[in-house]
Amino acid sequence: MTDAAPITWDDFMRVDLRVGRIVSARVFEQARKPAYVLEVDFGPEIGVRKSSAQITALYTPEELVGRLVVGVVNFPPRQIGPLMSQCLVTGFHDEAGRVALCVPDREVPLGTRLL
Repeated sequence: MTDAAPITWDDFMRVDLRVGRIVSARVFEQARKPAYVLEVDFGPEIGVRKSSAQITALYTPEELVGRLVVGVVNFPPRQIGPLMSQCLVTGFHDEAGRVALCVPDREVPLGTRLL
């Protein structure tokens, strides 16, 4: 059991988690901590969104392009240095504190909502 407070189904449904495909990735030169600027295509309904992602320990920009990811698309935009981040790409910390992306294990249509 975790220390997290229980939530309702309605609470969970307020978080809009969608599948997207990374269409570009570059080093975020102005970031205080090593990060990439990702552009993620969430399909025709949502479109392409930008995100700052601190995933440099496990991924190169080249290997990120084309990968499916899970992102939160209903956070308000957040200014991170010169970048306006428009979504949160999700991941898990490993035992060394590096972030491993949360990804679907099969192809699914872009924009599909996690349920």
